[in-house]
Amino acid sequence: MPGIKIEDIAYVRFRAPDLDLMETFLGEFGLVRAARSADTLHMRGTGPSPFVHVTHLGEAGFVGLGFAAESLADLERLAAEEGVAPVESDAPGGGRLVQLADPDGFRVDVVAGQTPVAPLPLPQRVPTNDARARPRTGAVKRVGSGPAHVLRIGHAVLNVTDFRRSEAWYKSRLGFLTSDEITLDGMPDSLGAFLRCDRGAAPTDHHTLFLVGAGAPKFNHAAFEVADFDDLMTGHDHLKAKGRTHEWGVGRHILGSQIFDYWRDPWGHAVEHWTDGDRIDAAFGSHKAGLDALIGTQWGPGAPPTMG
Repeated sequence: MPGIKIEDIAYVRFRAPDLDLMETFLGEFGLVRAARSADTLHMRGTGPSPFVHVTHLGEAGFVGLGFAAESLADLERLAAEEGVAPVESDAPGGGRLVQLADPDGFRVDVVAGQTPVAPLPLPQRVPTNDARARPRTGAVKRVGSGPAHVLRIGHAVLNVTDFRRSEAWYKSRLGFLTSDEITLDGMPDSLGAFLRCDRGAAPTDHHTLFLVGAGAPKFNHAAFEVADFDDLMTGHDHLKAKGRTHEWGVGRHILGSQIFDYWRDPWGHAVEHWTDGDRIDAAFGSHKAGLDALIGTQWGPGAPPTMG
């Protein structure tokens, strides 16, 4: 079977005219500097990935995505099928990468052999009391304040020119499975689909990539997992106090079930904090859902028109 089965999303890549401004925002968002040069900024989370966000100095815009291959052998096989040569990565963590371009010209890196970094501490929590159980006795809960603690990048969403063309490209090369496909009444084809990694019987996030057939290519958003609900809310308060631009939330999605909170970086790119998302395996299969399930919520406000 051609293509490979990726493990996960690895990072997002942008350009910005001011690396100081980007680093300040991302620090307030909950990321930590991994490396910085005169023209490139790498930011990491608390997890073992060497970086999850890259910014190159230049005109503001989205560049592309990085995905993690399971092995160097898989990377070599993908490179041979695509007729390109793997190159040594000079980014934090090293390893090797294959650089591709999807049907809309977005850069798609596939990386393998990165050296993980030591995790950073997450907030230590005392147990939560609720109506089902009250395990916390003799202790008080104090969650603190400050930026959220971003663990990892979880997914990205791309508006694409031709949904079926992009879907076929990503599935045939990177092994994605459909979790939920969005159908619209009266439309001959689906609007888009939530795609997850194929990890067999191992659970994975409900979606790693969401493709939206919008008729034109555009970055929609990238989503970063935080420690827990309290962490998401303290992060919300921190970004609000810093005067950052809030986009959508707080609420709980229907598809994927995440508790979410969306913000805009200084150049208008949407970035999401999320926690408590669905984990599913290959046997979960594929399902269809309507627009209400996409833009609606289980609780919290519905999607604003600017989220498109």
